[in-house]
Amino acid sequence: MTSLRDTRLSVLDLSPVVSGSDAAAALRNTLDLARHTEALGYHRYWLAEHHNMPGIASSATAVLIAHVADATGRIRVGSGGVMLPNHAPLVVAEQFGTLEALHPGRIDLGIGRAPGTDPRTARALRGSDSAGAEDFPQQLRELLAYFEPDPGRPVNAVTAEGNRPPVWLLGSSGYSARLAGALGLPFSFAHHFAPENTLPAVRLYRESFRPSPVLAEPYVMLGAAVVCAETDERARWLAAPSGLTFLSLRKGRPIPLPTPEEAAEYPYTDVDRAFLEQRQASNVVGAPETVRKGLEALATDTGADELIVTTMVYDHEDRKRSYELVAELAN
Repeated sequence: MTSLRDTRLSVLDLSPVVSGSDAAAALRNTLDLARHTEALGYHRYWLAEHHNMPGIASSATAVLIAHVADATGRIRVGSGGVMLPNHAPLVVAEQFGTLEALHPGRIDLGIGRAPGTDPRTARALRGSDSAGAEDFPQQLRELLAYFEPDPGRPVNAVTAEGNRPPVWLLGSSGYSARLAGALGLPFSFAHHFAPENTLPAVRLYRESFRPSPVLAEPYVMLGAAVVCAETDERARWLAAPSGLTFLSLRKGRPIPLPTPEEAAEYPYTDVDRAFLEQRQASNVVGAPETVRKGLEALATDTGADELIVTTMVYDHEDRKRSYELVAELAN
């Protein structure tokens, strides 16, 4: 059994907007949580790109990364991830080259190929239907090229040249796993989102891996949804609102993160409960010893080098406390 003492722990933050609050408060909480988790010894702090979702405030990901990096001093800060089909590769190269120049050695560029939103919002972001997931390999090649000088290239990302941060590929299926392996890049898999694909994708990444100038051996990080509290019952109570937000999103009616009371009072149908049971089966929720066993089993089963923990609970102090308890398990 892999010990948490032997596994790096990091943070994935969606800057949750909670019921009765607003995006400004969510962003202030993000800065506070970044400072808090840095003090607790977490390795990296990633922000996720999502759009047109009332419960998520991290849509301007590069802007938020800059603020978090400026508010902290040691922890690595990055994107988990930037959804490349939504952006011109030139713009992403300029943004992250600037971030790396301002905070050398502390920036990560995690890249995904999903839109991170609904089709209508994706069209609004892109200005057309021309760019999509099928264009991802070409977009990725273009992005990576901007970080290298090329005297013959007519268009250059001046701030990117010589300022390439570590580039990760993110995924929830085998597509990005295979591509990350072929390119010799580190791979972050969304276990919290697609647990049924975790083992096949990790295996495919390792089988496909080719050493590169940036990475000699495969490196796997898994996203894990975790809520830790003093008791199992308390942790389940705190975790219930996250389930309701997923259910609402599935029904096409995304909402801010509700209170535990609102989640308890929601009129769930049998179909709703079955969906939530399946959806939350891979979540690690409970008292410290329960969480230890869950995270160590995940690390053991997958051979993950790192776990990136996302904790979506209503109260900011409960969220900070959950990260405290998890950090204590690794000491």
